[in-house]
Amino acid sequence: MTNYVGSCLCGAVTFEIEAEFESFYLCHCKHCQKDTGSAFAANLFSQTGKLIWCSGEDNISSFTLAGSQHQKSFCKDCGTALPNNHSSGILVVPAGCLDTDVAVIPTAHIFMSSKASWESNVVNIRKLEGLPE
Repeated sequence: MTNYVGSCLCGAVTFEIEAEFESFYLCHCKHCQKDTGSAFAANLFSQTGKLIWCSGEDNISSFTLAGSQHQKSFCKDCGTALPNNHSSGILVVPAGCLDTDVAVIPTAHIFMSSKASWESNVVNIRKLEGLPE
């Protein structure tokens, strides 16, 4: 098993994960677009992963969308998406909340039929190293 550490944007929540990730999906479904405010969610999945909250566990809130399997855990203060033990028994880890580099490459883009209309040509736009001047 590999060890990972992570935290929220404001630093109130920290955690450790011991896991091997079986998959890493970039999900373009409408639910993930809404809860990330972006084109897709980048989530790692582990069937055997162990999640340990190091600090701020009382700062975590969770949301399950009625009538779906869509679940999200997040910091109450800054809104950062955080890992959760999904009701299916799988550990779901938003890749962006990890402070440790992840060597796993994404497995697939999923729910491409729901992708945002503006996402189609993003590969062709200019790329900047920081804020535009």
